[in-house]
Amino acid sequence: MTQVVKAFADKHLERFISRKFLAWITATGLCAYGTVTSDNWTAITLAYIGTQALVDMAVQWKHGKNS
Repeated sequence: MTQVVKAFADKHLERFISRKFLAWITATGLCAYGTVTSDNWTAITLAYIGTQALVDMAVQWKHGKNS
């Protein structure tokens, strides 16, 4: 059941919002709520955006721009 919900959310969420923006919104919400400090917010967003950029670059390099 969990896999079905996750697959549905991933499929439809990607249409509306990028994962980078979702990571930023999540970290910002946690920072506003007080769960994450501003230093941690910076680390979380930079780490995710940086690693996602590397993944995107590797996919383009291996499969070309059309992937």
